[in-house]
Amino acid sequence: MINSLHPHAEAKRSLSLTMDTYFLSHGSPRLSIDDTIPARRFFQSWLPAGIAGGHVPRAILMVSAHWETAAPAVSVVHGSNGTIYDFLGIPFPEPMYQIKYPAPGAPELAKRTKGLLEQAGFGPVEEDAGRGLDHGAWVPLMLMYPAADVPVCQLSVQPGRDAAYHYDLGRSLAPLREEGVLVLGSGAATHNLSRRGVLGSPPAEWAAGFDAWLRDELLDGRHDDVKRWRKAAAPHAELAHPRPDHLYPLHVALGAAGDGARAELIHHSWTRNLSYASYRFTTARSSSPERTPATAGS
Repeated sequence: MINSLHPHAEAKRSLSLTMDTYFLSHGSPRLSIDDTIPARRFFQSWLPAGIAGGHVPRAILMVSAHWETAAPAVSVVHGSNGTIYDFLGIPFPEPMYQIKYPAPGAPELAKRTKGLLEQAGFGPVEEDAGRGLDHGAWVPLMLMYPAADVPVCQLSVQPGRDAAYHYDLGRSLAPLREEGVLVLGSGAATHNLSRRGVLGSPPAEWAAGFDAWLRDELLDGRHDDVKRWRKAAAPHAELAHPRPDHLYPLHVALGAAGDGARAELIHHSWTRNLSYASYRFTTARSSSPERTPATAGS
């Protein structure tokens, strides 16, 4: 079990609670400062209703699209996590470089994650003691948990592997849900930076088409098609995801929810051709209520 408890977790955590898992479309790093992005309000307001019964997780395992490695790696951080400004050279406003999100590290969760992965045949798993939180992690987390008081560990994705691999990797992490760990996948339902579109315009046909396909496949339980998304007649798959890195966190979160998990759309909005569609994956053992999905700009 993870011993690094959130300060308020003990009073709110049920021993019988099984956490759901989530896929969050983090979109543009501007989400951290721009109140005109509809998804910002969602991330600020979905807690506590968005987490089972308002319970605070013991720790968060964040699977971010922005940490790519050849083999799985976990961040083993003692003390506070650093903040990485990995903006790919895109000129963003200076205040974004002043943001700090010093959430505690979760070294015990990192060791537990490594053990589960290696036991399932995904090893050897590298331990990275110097990596901070990239913007795929800290941008949504600063809005969800602004006090930065929930321990966080990151797990990398492997862009050289396929979606089924990431789904199975997630399945090996399913025991964490019964240990008060919140598994979050952070990526994007659509992600093509070379075709971001015009601000204020509706999404392009290719973006809307893939986004709708992904929604329908998830909500209708066709998870095998989601795992075979490049070969399952997904419209405009290559345009929506020229690289798979921003979709693989979804597969990890879906796999971690376990077989037979139910998908629920909890937010849907657009900025240009970036879909902020975000999903909750409800496990068979969870019966907690979810508020009505927030929709804006769709």
